[in-house]
Amino acid sequence: MEKQEKEKQSFFKKHWSNIIFGVFVVLLIVPQTRMPIQVFINKIIAFSPSEIDADDRSRLEHYNWILMDESEKDINFNQSKDRVVIINYWATWCAPCIAEMPSFQNLYSEYKDEVDFYFVTNEESEKSESFMSKNDYVLPYYRQRSQAPELLQSSSLPTTYMISKDGEIVMKKIGAANWNSDKVRNTIDEHLRR
Repeated sequence: MEKQEKEKQSFFKKHWSNIIFGVFVVLLIVPQTRMPIQVFINKIIAFSPSEIDADDRSRLEHYNWILMDESEKDINFNQSKDRVVIINYWATWCAPCIAEMPSFQNLYSEYKDEVDFYFVTNEESEKSESFMSKNDYVLPYYRQRSQAPELLQSSSLPTTYMISKDGEIVMKKIGAANWNSDKVRNTIDEHLRR
């Protein structure tokens, strides 16, 4: 009996890391635990995005883009010409999108009167509204009614663009990021002053 107990202890000592890894894999397979784990990991690895070098920036040729807001009213992206703009493509099922939403909420709360924010999703309004309400977000979300300008098209989620008043794409980030960082705020402030 004592020998069996020692063998068990020896087995666990030798294989504890494999056992923990196995439990982690199982937790990633189970739908109820997968999303929170993915969100947590994305929050840990979400760093502040970098500004694009001035020589490497692209400039929007036009702002022709029709979106529909949460009340199903058409919005023309032309209204954001000559303004600093942040566009984020997201979905409620996207763990990296969910991970960066709190930083966007903080940024939006601070800059909503000075910067135009567009949180663009392909999901139905009810699903987006439920997600926003459940998480106490007050972010303006939209669905596309026409195709975005070519420079703003993306098939990856999340993808975020920051556009200057003169239409230059100042930041572009694919994947989760910390949008409430000093670096992002300083970039916004600099472009608001121009």
